[in-house]
Amino acid sequence: MSSSSIMRIAARAAPSKTFFRAYRPAAPGAIAPGFFLSSTRNFSSTVTRRSGHEETFEEFTARYEKEFESVQDVFELQRNLNNAFAYDLVPSPSVCEAAIKAARRVNDFPTAVRVFEGIKAKTENKGQYEQYLEELKPLREELGILLKEDLFPEQSK
Repeated sequence: MSSSSIMRIAARAAPSKTFFRAYRPAAPGAIAPGFFLSSTRNFSSTVTRRSGHEETFEEFTARYEKEFESVQDVFELQRNLNNAFAYDLVPSPSVCEAAIKAARRVNDFPTAVRVFEGIKAKTENKGQYEQYLEELKPLREELGILLKEDLFPEQSK
């Protein structure tokens, strides 16, 4: 449909003689002065918690260990990993261990490797990352999980 035919249709449908209507602002007293201030909320990327309860690191650890122990498929595993690593903290080694075991249980080798990538991204320095690797080394050797640095040595340089 050409633009000229669209304009003809729009011109026929318009009740007034001109296509564009003039903007007429509302009378100053027509809108309540406090209406706009109270009806909108400020933007927030977090959910408003009315209870005021802050989750401790120990509660966080216990909750995610339990979540990873009950994982039945890859979707649940990846959703829980995404949620665990979304916080502004590095999950404890016990949470990472539960996540790796869950990845092995659902037979998802790439996600097990990505757990270590997530740890590397969340730690502040290389020393912390090395401590996590040392803590999880027996599990890595038991399950045969390689690091991304081992799989792609040319990219780690």
